[in-house]
Amino acid sequence: MLPAEIAASVEREVVRAYLDHTPVPDMTPEQVAASRRNILRLLHERDAVLVAHYYTAPVVQALAEESGGCVADSLEMARFGRDHGAKTLIVAGVRFMGETAKILTPHKTVLMPTLEATCSLDLGCPADAFTAFCDAHPERTVVVYANTSAAVKARADWVVTSSCAVDIIEHLDAQGETIIWAPDKHLGDYVQKKTGADMLLWNGSCIVHEEFKARGLLDLKAVYPEAAVLVHPESPASVIELADVVGSTSQLINAVKTMPRKQFIVATDQGIFYKMQQAAGPDKELIIAPTAGGGATCRSCANCPWMAMNDLQALEAVLRNPGSQHEIHVDPALGQRAMKPLQRMLDFTAARR
Repeated sequence: MLPAEIAASVEREVVRAYLDHTPVPDMTPEQVAASRRNILRLLHERDAVLVAHYYTAPVVQALAEESGGCVADSLEMARFGRDHGAKTLIVAGVRFMGETAKILTPHKTVLMPTLEATCSLDLGCPADAFTAFCDAHPERTVVVYANTSAAVKARADWVVTSSCAVDIIEHLDAQGETIIWAPDKHLGDYVQKKTGADMLLWNGSCIVHEEFKARGLLDLKAVYPEAAVLVHPESPASVIELADVVGSTSQLINAVKTMPRKQFIVATDQGIFYKMQQAAGPDKELIIAPTAGGGATCRSCANCPWMAMNDLQALEAVLRNPGSQHEIHVDPALGQRAMKPLQRMLDFTAARR
């Protein structure tokens, strides 16, 4: 097996284990209200700010907004935490997001409701195997997606997000550079087609986005013929080909706000509907794209099982007992190396604003 194939095999086994994770029992409305009050109080008492990803539960996103935190994509979460005055960051998302926040703000305490919340893209790109892959192609510039560990970022020349990947790869291609891309093969394929760049792709994928299917999307489009199709570029090429808009979470939310359509079929994690409906207003209808097969989303309805671990009980628990079992640590030397490709991206995107 090649390193990427070994990583994918390990990834599948870990995914199965997480899908069998015992769900937290439903809370009564009274319990939800009490937990919300406790979380708001504890955030204030601990000089902490809550940053939540678009894919977390609506109640968690609402708490971030209500408490003066933010709801955003992974990069904006880290930027917000870096610029906010709170001494403690509570990151509701998955582990690489907590690591990115810690890299950008090494002097702050970064806590997560659970350190078990991870990402199939991160799991499928182990640092040792990826380093060996890069070493086998030393002539190539290494570009990694934000959905990777601090150790993988430290091996890279550039970090990108889905919102800036095309621009950065176009820039590198114009300079005559050839690329190693990791870890998402679908996003890499999309960027390669858009730019024409010479890209060697790592074989990784998102368990949520990979389950969107073109056949089901065509069937749904027949029911809603006037609906615009919005697709995240982590989806398979056959799904991307059917899209009216392909973009990052922030770009898809903006598309709903600005497009004159009344209905939208959305192929990304349904957690995005909380902020997307705010942007759309009451007169626009959001429809989740269909999934199929035996993967995660058939059992979780287009919802990341690890994002779902950021529930109210876990959030309250980290604020009551903010111990080492919740704290993100990044080796300072590793963090400094990982900061270099991150800073390249930050500088590049800032210059284009």
